[in-house]
Amino acid sequence: MASDTGPGEGRNGTAQDAGITRTFGWQDMFVPPEEDPRSDDGPGDERTTLTAYLRDYRLTLELKCGGLDAAGMACRSVPPSNLSLLGLVRHLTDVERHWFRRVLAGQDVGWRFRSDDDRDAAFDEAAADPALVEAAWIAWREEVRFAERFVDDAPDLEVTGTYPGGIVSLRDVLVHMIEEYARHMGHADLLRERIDGRVGQ
Repeated sequence: MASDTGPGEGRNGTAQDAGITRTFGWQDMFVPPEEDPRSDDGPGDERTTLTAYLRDYRLTLELKCGGLDAAGMACRSVPPSNLSLLGLVRHLTDVERHWFRRVLAGQDVGWRFRSDDDRDAAFDEAAADPALVEAAWIAWREEVRFAERFVDDAPDLEVTGTYPGGIVSLRDVLVHMIEEYARHMGHADLLRERIDGRVGQ
């Protein structure tokens, strides 16, 4: 029914109305600061810096989804948006797959979740099904492992691949991936806050 509320919603559709207290900072961190898996390293060379930033954004995705059941992972933003944390995991899986496997490695492979008929299938088909959530995480981690191996094995950041827009270097892809994750972690912040009021990190 249209009046049904989702996770984190009260009668008026807000976390506050549902009795969720919005907190920020040290009071409600996802993990204690000393257990934060993300790096706080000093200056490094270009490859080290780019891969460290990308690694930390990938870890942030996992932090933002931590402790949620399938309903929480599939909880949508606000109409007409189709955004959900599960949709983000599925979408970022396809982004990883596209740039590292298809473009840079030149593999002739299809999408994991997107389809020719529905470019937004990663989001549109995200549902509160534990099996879908598990499959999404397995696929995402598989693509991340491939990307990390590719970067580790690359002789330098000048390695190139081709795509319909032209030629792109590994350097460009790493910068783009940081940009992609950074944008979507902003979405993840708001999605998680709507589910249970957790913010920060």
